[in-house]
Amino acid sequence: MKFFSKTALTGAALALAFSATAFAQTKMVGGAEMFPTKNIIENAVNSKDHTTLVAAVKAAGLVDTLSGKGPFTVFAPTNEAFAKMPAGTVETLLKPENKAKLTKILTCHVVAANAMSGAINKMIKDDGGAHKVNTVGGCVLTVKMNGDKLQIVDEKGQTATVTIADVAQSNGVIHVIDTVLLPAS
Repeated sequence: MKFFSKTALTGAALALAFSATAFAQTKMVGGAEMFPTKNIIENAVNSKDHTTLVAAVKAAGLVDTLSGKGPFTVFAPTNEAFAKMPAGTVETLLKPENKAKLTKILTCHVVAANAMSGAINKMIKDDGGAHKVNTVGGCVLTVKMNGDKLQIVDEKGQTATVTIADVAQSNGVIHVIDTVLLPAS
């Protein structure tokens, strides 16, 4: 007795292969699955590790921008990264009168490109160990490797380490970082 035709079995095998590929491309961030078919904002709002970042993006009025076409590479600081800032800093930045400063800080985490870690690593290697990156906020970051860890040095000399790389989004990529990047002024 024949249950499946060869064509149906082949189709089922292809469907399984495609769904396995799609599943393999999703990553977990902050206890939530990050879907490559969703944009940066649609995914970020589900991460319990990025509630401070999401609140800051909303306060700065950047939701529409980061939901846009892109492509964007976002170095996304966790709640713990924001907690490392001096006491009261985040609360002060979230006030309406500090919107310009908050926007500057947040846009210094965004690059107008879809830069996966492999491409960044190649740029670092091609430039002899460090590569300068211009952000949409006008900051110049330096990316480098420390062993097998990708690191970003901000304009104040602080170093952030990428803790989760290559979180694909429909409009770019997120790299989760452990430190908030700051502009020189």
